[in-house]
Amino acid sequence: MSGHRDIRLLALWRDDPTEAALTVDLRIESAGAVVSVWDVFGSFGLDGDDCRPFVLRRDGAIDFGKASKAKWKTNLREVVIVIGAGFKVQWNESDSGDYKIVKIAVLGAKDGRK
Repeated sequence: MSGHRDIRLLALWRDDPTEAALTVDLRIESAGAVVSVWDVFGSFGLDGDDCRPFVLRRDGAIDFGKASKAKWKTNLREVVIVIGAGFKVQWNESDSGDYKIVKIAVLGAKDGRK
């Protein structure tokens, strides 16, 4: 194995951790740098139980699909992925939010294979 791990991270909006939780699956190297050069999937937890899925593009664009006119962006791919790391989500040209990574889970870690 090359030292890469497939992970799922949970990040919370610092202004209100009960709103818009972000979950995304990434591949990171052992030092925490993102090595997922392809588009990846994630979701925002909005309004309690509702979930808003998206594709995180290679350029940091958050794509909610053709039906959405939202043009969100993030610098998540540029940060070292560790608990406590911060990054921004840009909701429009003048409004953004700070997020903090609060949980990282290694995908497949509980499957029992050695």
